Amino acid sequence: MTLFRDRGHAGRELARELRSRRAEFHDPVVLALPRGGVTVAREVARDLDAPLDVLVARKIGAPFHEEFGIGAVCGDDPPVFDDWTLERLGLTEEDLAPAVARERAELHRREEAYRRGRPALSLRGRTVIVVDDGLATGVTARAALRRIRGRAPERVLLAVPVGSPEGLALVGEEADEVICPHRPVDFTAVGLWYDDFAQLTDADVLAALRTGAGGPSPAGGDRSGP
Repeated sequence: MTLFRDRGHAGRELARELRSRRAEFHDPVVLALPRGGVTVAREVARDLDAPLDVLVARKIGAPFHEEFGIGAVCGDDPPVFDDWTLERLGLTEEDLAPAVARERAELHRREEAYRRGRPALSLRGRTVIVVDDGLATGVTARAALRRIRGRAPERVLLAVPVGSPEGLALVGEEADEVICPHRPVDFTAVGLWYDDFAQLTDADVLAALRTGAGGPSPAGGDRSGP
């Protein structure tokens, strides 16, 4: 049984979880993990009337299955790896160096495409709410949260509509708080909890950023229903 029609629906549910706590958040900013997290984060930013920005982090997949995340990179920070999984698979960080270089190059390409010369928002002294469309292993979110810590926020929250109990426990070590309304024990994969989990494009990300907090609702997809 799915939980959400699409990412917009998930974002509105997540926004309801945060709305009553708006007064707790000092000068909040919402950071989306693109691509999938941007549509969810747009709904949260609009509901909280907070600025929306992106933080690009890239998953490093296992050699035999790229969708299975065993590490991640964010900015020019050192990669974050799931050491237990590396050991179990008989891999070293050196084995994954080509994948790290490839994902870092794509990360920089996306940053340039999404920012178009616009500087990143200042996070100093602010409540930062990091949003994605779901959390599986948690390794990508961990890399993003560590990156944010270096930008001197007052408080860092991770907000996702659905997540695996194991992944949420790991990111709980990096965030001041984790907000996740649905934590199914039979999690398996993020996409299984959505009726529509279509892959987003760079154009979708740019459209979501243009229609963030205070902006007009976009025409069409991901805006159906309450």
